[in-house]
Amino acid sequence: MHRVLPLAIASVWIFHGLYSKLLDGIPRHRAIVARVLGEEWAVPATVVVGVLEVLLGAWVLSGWNRRACAVVQTLALVAMNSIEIAIARDLLISAAGMLALNAAFLAGVWFWATRPTSVA
Repeated sequence: MHRVLPLAIASVWIFHGLYSKLLDGIPRHRAIVARVLGEEWAVPATVVVGVLEVLLGAWVLSGWNRRACAVVQTLALVAMNSIEIAIARDLLISAAGMLALNAAFLAGVWFWATRPTSVA
């Protein structure tokens, strides 16, 4: 479990950063960014978010400063979810489902972040 959990957490960030955003595998992500920032900024902003998500996944894999990493993940998800629900709710598959999945995801993140290094 202590090796699987960070891999699972990192894989979520890397998948959504690389596949969903950088490779435009889920165009709805770009559409949400376009709704928030406008069409002219949609592609470059989606690329920036994708790179940051991949880097966040790499941070998880590094194991460095896990609590700070968990704080950044929490802030990122709360900010993204809040903006998406406020501005692009109609583009979401399920706002309630997204919140439930992200709450469960963050529970795993904080479990990983607060375990002693020898077992995390």
